[in-house]
Amino acid sequence: RSSDLADVLQYLAGFGNEFVSEALPNAVPKGQNSPQVCPYGLYAEQLSGTAFTAPRDRNMRSWFYRIRPSVMHKPFEKIDQGFLTNNYTITNPNQMRWLPFHLPSDDERVDFVQGLFTVGGAGDPCSRNGIGIHVYLCNVSMENKCFYNSDGDFLIVPQQGVLRITTEFGKMRVAPNEICVIQQGMRFSVNVEGPTRGYILEVFNDHSDFQISVQ
Repeated sequence: RSSDLADVLQYLAGFGNEFVSEALPNAVPKGQNSPQVCPYGLYAEQLSGTAFTAPRDRNMRSWFYRIRPSVMHKPFEKIDQGFLTNNYTITNPNQMRWLPFHLPSDDERVDFVQGLFTVGGAGDPCSRNGIGIHVYLCNVSMENKCFYNSDGDFLIVPQQGVLRITTEFGKMRVAPNEICVIQQGMRFSVNVEGPTRGYILEVFNDHSDFQISVQ
């Protein structure tokens, strides 16, 4: 149950901080990121969030120590992208409105990726400028699959139902009145507990940046 998961998960807190976590004691090398031999025979890999030419204060990267290298996967296969698109060049000048997106019916099995619908956007991910606006509607968990976005960050805002998201960094439980950010290039899988709906803001030109003010 989601309530049980909420009690088990422990989050590392802080904005702009650097964090370290490990599944086994001393799995993270001490004093260096990529030794010739990693503890437990793990493989060191870096996930870069910025160009290597970025200033040090804006350089974003993460080191992983994996059981197997991430390149050990089967060839990618093209799938039906459904209603997910980044082509915003076709516009209609007329006044338009649309009905709310309906959740999948009981006789349908739609997971998070299959239930992505693009509402609008601007710019182009190839030029690294712009945004995409999407909704998701699903009723089953992603089984034996994961997804990653090579265009930009996903800012996910649940409206109905709880998301249990497994990423390369760990697990999150995201409920209505909460938000989460899945950054570009990060593999993740989404589990749900029934009919689920929400919104996604996709940012192409940079990582999601929150300006927080306290009054």
